[in-house]
Amino acid sequence: MIFPRVFLAGGLLAAALPVRAVYAPVPEQDQGKSLVVTVKAGVSYDTNLFGAATRAIDSSVFQLSPKIAYNASLTSQTFASASYQPTIDHFDNRPGDKTLDSHEATARFAHAFSATTTLDVLEIYQVARNPESLLSGLPLNSDQSNNRNEVDANFSTAPTAKTSVTLKARAVNYDYRNAVIGRSLDRFENLLGFSGGYAVLPEVKAIAEFRHQDVFYRKLGEAKNKRSDYLMAGADYDVAKKLTVSGRAGAEWRHRSSERSSTAPYAELVAKYSYAEDSFLSGGYMYTLEETSDTARFTDTKVNRFFASVQHHVTALIVASGSLTYESSVLQGRRTQANIDEDITRGGVAVTYYPTKNWAIAATYDADHVSSGDRNREMVRHRTGLSASYAF
Repeated sequence: MIFPRVFLAGGLLAAALPVRAVYAPVPEQDQGKSLVVTVKAGVSYDTNLFGAATRAIDSSVFQLSPKIAYNASLTSQTFASASYQPTIDHFDNRPGDKTLDSHEATARFAHAFSATTTLDVLEIYQVARNPESLLSGLPLNSDQSNNRNEVDANFSTAPTAKTSVTLKARAVNYDYRNAVIGRSLDRFENLLGFSGGYAVLPEVKAIAEFRHQDVFYRKLGEAKNKRSDYLMAGADYDVAKKLTVSGRAGAEWRHRSSERSSTAPYAELVAKYSYAEDSFLSGGYMYTLEETSDTARFTDTKVNRFFASVQHHVTALIVASGSLTYESSVLQGRRTQANIDEDITRGGVAVTYYPTKNWAIAATYDADHVSSGDRNREMVRHRTGLSASYAF
């Protein structure tokens, strides 16, 4: 059975994000071998290094980022991969350290017990000294460097020809370098899920799903911890050979420590249209509750999120890609704090030229814009860059 290809398409490429990626989904070259070493160098310009609302600090950034990656089938039913990517950023205008080192390590194991029963485990550990997406409302020009460790596990089986069962687990640990920020935001997030599917038609699968989430803060958890239970239903629909749609809708019951509990709707919708080889258009919508960057004033955030991404082969050697995310949010105030409306837009475009199988040259542009009812949470950030990489 061709097991590894199935998991690569739906798992590793979508989940393992590099430490210093652009927002646009820049494709990597397939070298056709198990062990690949890549060296990347580039220069960029960042208009707001710390995501500050006022007195933004801008700088040119010089970057060196080698990477070693291993992907191989251990047996006909077992696939394993691992990668390590350090990133050195040097800034010509930055208070404090002008040279920062970030790191990302990934490990993945996938095994097919049979044609219908599989297990997939992925771990991503990141040390981000120059974070891609900065948080709103933190003290002016504060260091948002952090360590993040995430483990995802997925077990799926099909008891009959028309039924399927999936078990999911996720554990994420956030650890911020700055002691003040860490006191507010250092936490664990654990998610467990169970879903059952039934093939109503060959192209339509009805889904029922239950999830449980726990959020534990290391400091002052008695005022910030929470747990949620989700119950939802939906469907996965292969509309056509090149178009797939997946949707879920339901409710979340959230219990907050020392604050009012609540019930809220939950919704997610994702669609992907693969209109040509290695060219696609995808997008979706999500409504949910998420953690906030200001835990002293707010319990969490109601998020309406719209997202889209595209990858298009302009020619055989040139690939254009882009992504856009828009969030219309409401920060949920604690008992003595009013709610605040906030809109966040993040987007990026990239054009990548592949002169040979080993070389890739990319020009990129990213933008962040935060509009908030609290002016101290507003932020504008632009980044432009040019890089080249060589794979051995």
